[in-house]
Amino acid sequence: MHAIKPCLGFGLLLGAGLLVVVDQSPLWAQADTPAALTVVWTSGDPDVAQRVCLMYTHAARRSKWFDDVELVVWGPSARLLAADKDLQAKIKQMQKSGVVTRACIVCADSYGVTEQLRTLGLEVKPMGKPLSNTLQSGRKVLTF
Repeated sequence: MHAIKPCLGFGLLLGAGLLVVVDQSPLWAQADTPAALTVVWTSGDPDVAQRVCLMYTHAARRSKWFDDVELVVWGPSARLLAADKDLQAKIKQMQKSGVVTRACIVCADSYGVTEQLRTLGLEVKPMGKPLSNTLQSGRKVLTF
């Protein structure tokens, strides 16, 4: 019987020069990277916006954790974005990085900020059906 020896940390060397490759990477590294992420930003809290939602969403695109990253501005976040110049600057950076930005028109209209969001380059449209389709598609959805 031939001895089995570890070989370079990624396989087993069996006697007679036979190499059997075994993936020994951690389980989290083995999963296929999801191709698409939709982040639904609903919070009107500026700390949640700056330090969680927009930071992660932008990093997900820049770091290529996802190939396709979409941000949906929904509810109180629409009012916050329309009033906050720092958040507006962050949205512009995200758009330049390839994050697709959309906003719910019903929400934007209810806060009177539709044109401001459009001026920022967001696609403002009804989002109920598109979000439902996204959820049914299996695309990854994260909500802040």
